[in-house]
Amino acid sequence: MNVHHDPFADLPPADDMPPDDRFGPPHNPFLEDAVPRASRFFPASEWSGKPVPPREWLVRDLVPSRTVTLLGGDGGTGKSLLALQLAYAVATGGAWLGRGVAGGGALFISAEDDEAELHRRLADVVQSSGGSFDDLDRLTLRSFAGEDALLAMLDRSGGVLLASALFHEIEKRIAEENPALVVLDTLADLFPGNENDRAQARQFVGLLRGLAIKHECALLLLSHPSLSGLNSGSGTSGSTAWNNSVRSRLYLERVIQDGYEANPDARLLSTKKANYGRNGGEISVTWQGGVFVADAPETGLDRMAAGAKAERVFLKLLAAFTAQGRRVNGNGGPTYAPKMFADSAEAEGVTKRAFKAAMDALYNKGKIRNETTGPASRPVTYLCMGDA
Repeated sequence: MNVHHDPFADLPPADDMPPDDRFGPPHNPFLEDAVPRASRFFPASEWSGKPVPPREWLVRDLVPSRTVTLLGGDGGTGKSLLALQLAYAVATGGAWLGRGVAGGGALFISAEDDEAELHRRLADVVQSSGGSFDDLDRLTLRSFAGEDALLAMLDRSGGVLLASALFHEIEKRIAEENPALVVLDTLADLFPGNENDRAQARQFVGLLRGLAIKHECALLLLSHPSLSGLNSGSGTSGSTAWNNSVRSRLYLERVIQDGYEANPDARLLSTKKANYGRNGGEISVTWQGGVFVADAPETGLDRMAAGAKAERVFLKLLAAFTAQGRRVNGNGGPTYAPKMFADSAEAEGVTKRAFKAAMDALYNKGKIRNETTGPASRPVTYLCMGDA
C-alpha cells in the first residue's frame, strides 16, 4: 500500500521559517511591527484670534529654518568652503556674504574632507574674520572621510529607506547641542539609494526634514550636479524629486561665458528654488585669501555707465566692421553682432551679454537698423547705422 508522504511535514512551523518567495510575499517586520501613528487632526477655526507665526530664517530669503536647503555646485567650485563660512558665521554671530544670520550653534558634518583639510580651511576663515579658534566652542565638526557615512539603509524590499545607526547618532548629537544649523557634505556620500528614484529621493529628504522640524534647525545638504545639470546651468542631478522636495535650493557656479572664464576666482551663488521667497536672486562672490567675499553691489550709476560704454563700443565696432566690408546681423548665426564684437580685440572687455543689451537699446534709440539686400529668394539682412 502506497502511503503519500507530505513533503512539508518535516518543516518547522511557519513562524520559525525564513522568508521565501515560494510561500507568498516575504515577511516585512518594518511594516507589521510599525507603531501606529498618533496624528492630530484639528479644525482651522482653532487658529481664530491667534497671531500668525513669523517665517523663521537662518539667512533671510536664502536659508529657511526648520527645513532642508540644497546647496549644489560642481566639484572644486567651493561649496564646502561656502558652507563652512556659513557655519562659522552662525557660531560666532557674524555675517555671511554680507548678510545677517541667526546666531546659535552649528554642526558641520563632512564625508569628503578629512580633519586636516577642515582645519586648514577653517583657519583661513578665522584669519579673514580677525577671530580666534577660542571663539568656536559653538561650532562642532565631524569628518567621516574614509568611513561609512550613510544616513539611511534600504529595507529587504529595496524600496523603503530606514534611518541608519549613524543617523540616530547624529540626531542624538543635535538633541544635545541644539544647533541652529546642521551642514551635511555631501549627498553622494550620505544617500544609499538610486538618485534617479523619485520615491527614494523624497523619503531621504523627508528623513532630513523631520530632523529639521523636530530640532528646530536649518539643514543644509550639499550636492553635485549631473553633467546635464552642469551644462544647462540648472545645477540639478537625478530625479526631479530632489528639487521638488526641498524648500530652498541654491547653486554655486563659476562665471563662464561662451566657454571663457575671465576670472577663475569669481563665483555666482544663485537661488534656483525658494518656496518662501523670490527665485532668481544672485550673489556675486570672489575667492580672496582662502575665503569667499561678496562683491560690492552694482549701483544704478554703475549700470548706466556700463550700458553707455557697451553702446559706445558697439557703435565703434559696427563702423569698423562696415568699413572692412564685414557684415554682421542682429538675429544670430555665425555673423551675430554681439558674438563677433565680444570676440574682437577691440571689445574693451565688454561681454557678449552686454553687447546684446546694448544692441537692443540702440535699436530702440534708432541708432542702428536692419538693411536687407539680395534677391527675394535669398535675402540677406545685416546691421547698419541708423538715422538717429
